[in-house]
Amino acid sequence: MSDRNPSAPTDLARPPRHALRATRRGFLALAGSATLAACSGGSDLGPPQAGLPAPQMPPEGAPVAANGTPIALILPLGASGNAAAVAQALRNSAEMALTEFSGARIRLIVKDDGGTGPGAQAAAGQALDEGARAIIGPLFAHSVAAAGQVARQRNVPLVGFSTDTNVATQGVYLLSFLPQTDVERAVRYAASTGHRSFVGLVPDNAYGSVVEAAFRETVPQAGGRVVGLERYAAGQYAEAARRVAGSLVQADAVFLPDAADAVPQVLQAMTAAGVNLNGKQLIGTGLWDSPTLFANPAVNGGIFAAPDPAGFRAFAARYRARFGREPVRTATLSHDAVSLMAALVNSFGEAGITDAAIQNPSGFSGVDGIFRFRADGTNQRGLAVMQISGGTTSIVSPAPRSFAQG
Repeated sequence: MSDRNPSAPTDLARPPRHALRATRRGFLALAGSATLAACSGGSDLGPPQAGLPAPQMPPEGAPVAANGTPIALILPLGASGNAAAVAQALRNSAEMALTEFSGARIRLIVKDDGGTGPGAQAAAGQALDEGARAIIGPLFAHSVAAAGQVARQRNVPLVGFSTDTNVATQGVYLLSFLPQTDVERAVRYAASTGHRSFVGLVPDNAYGSVVEAAFRETVPQAGGRVVGLERYAAGQYAEAARRVAGSLVQADAVFLPDAADAVPQVLQAMTAAGVNLNGKQLIGTGLWDSPTLFANPAVNGGIFAAPDPAGFRAFAARYRARFGREPVRTATLSHDAVSLMAALVNSFGEAGITDAAIQNPSGFSGVDGIFRFRADGTNQRGLAVMQISGGTTSIVSPAPRSFAQG
């Protein structure tokens, strides 16, 4: 699971940013030719009908609708702390998607996994015994792994929200915002604007390991070279900055994939080590998506990849109108997962929720833009490149509208 809200529980301490109306036309606008033939026209791409009644949430375990193909929604609703609040927002968003999807023929079977692996395993088994044809959730890596094991044994696909790609596999898909995608998009953009020599200062944690691997893989693919890379423990920036200072002389891009509160300290350590960052392109990840960081003049000109923010703004306005509160950033994940299942059932019937349909190479268009699933369970997203300037951000490279543009 991931969220741009630093207080939210995470798998890899990783966050992101969006909205389309999730109707059959809007959501499957990118899926295969048979669907496109039924989905011509753009009238469904606007906001949903206004004035819908506030939903009455069903009790745990009850379906949201009386009829339709049953789909399980597994979340840590009974967990302690912030996890339960995030889970409730995901549940709200799932119900909202059902209301907004025109003629949805699915119903949700809501299960509480308590935030544990055994709880997720039990919840998945119960939901499948009740006829669920697919599983949405759980939230955490250990829960996705446990529920996914049950789902695969029963040949039922699962779309989960963890950011840990170690739990993804054929039939167990991750709809979350994956840090690897951030790195690839931002690095490729930097290379396209003439940057060829890259240095990285990376936190020495699980998130750092993931983004370092993506950085080392993407830079040469984009025509550049990594001329230096150092890792640092939390708060221990000075020594890493000194070690990488020599390499920075020949670099024209600096990769700093850390949280908004840490990046200014890393930059201060580099300045103290005698590094001149003028003219060097600073590159971050979705962790940079923070007004606190935008306000720091030291990162002016820095870039990071994220969904176009317009979609989430529209989604958040609808969520506030319905529930009277702000959604967590990752609430869009359950909205798009429910819309995906509804679109598949409406287009192809109950038997249409298959690995082949989920892995449609043309992908789907949701609240956060286009996305598609790989056979290994991970996803690709169409992201924009954001640049920080004067306390805010602007889009310097728009998110693609189809994967043919990638």
